[in-house]
Amino acid sequence: MIYLKLLLTFFKIGAFTIGGGYAMLPFIEQEVTKNAWVSEAELIDFVAVSESTPGPFAINIATFIGMKTAGILGAVCTTLGVVLPSFIIILIVACFLKKFRENKAVKGGLTGLKPAVPGLIAAAIISIATAVLAPDGFSLEVFKSAAFYYSIAIFGVGVVMCFKKLHPIWVVCVSAVLGIACGFIF
Repeated sequence: MIYLKLLLTFFKIGAFTIGGGYAMLPFIEQEVTKNAWVSEAELIDFVAVSESTPGPFAINIATFIGMKTAGILGAVCTTLGVVLPSFIIILIVACFLKKFRENKAVKGGLTGLKPAVPGLIAAAIISIATAVLAPDGFSLEVFKSAAFYYSIAIFGVGVVMCFKKLHPIWVVCVSAVLGIACGFIF
């Protein structure tokens, strides 16, 4: 029963990931490749599209994976799966807000979780960068590929634009235009 498996898998991802969509990427990658729902290349495409479409990243990528795997019902299952844990937790926290706010164990737990979030995001960045820049594994042959250099250039432009505090829409649009241009040139 693919629908139940999609729902439970994305429920698990949603329940055990603190820090949002990017922190979910290592878990999503592990689960979808282990189950052969999407290829690594498709996952990278889904990340790019999820990032550049309106709405929360985690919901977008879950929906894309569910749709690819099992159609509309699959998309509904993955989307519900990734959203329900947060919804349930928020309801519980709302019911006991005062207790949670004053609880030392909760404060300590959240303090301990904060450093894990950048680590999970860094793991996602490394995983995606490796798949984009060296899809066949890292070797000196990578440096002979034009795709490697224009990917680095586009990344560099994006970083510069971010440090210049340009609006994210400009970063996405310029990166897309550069990618399209590089696709025609190379």
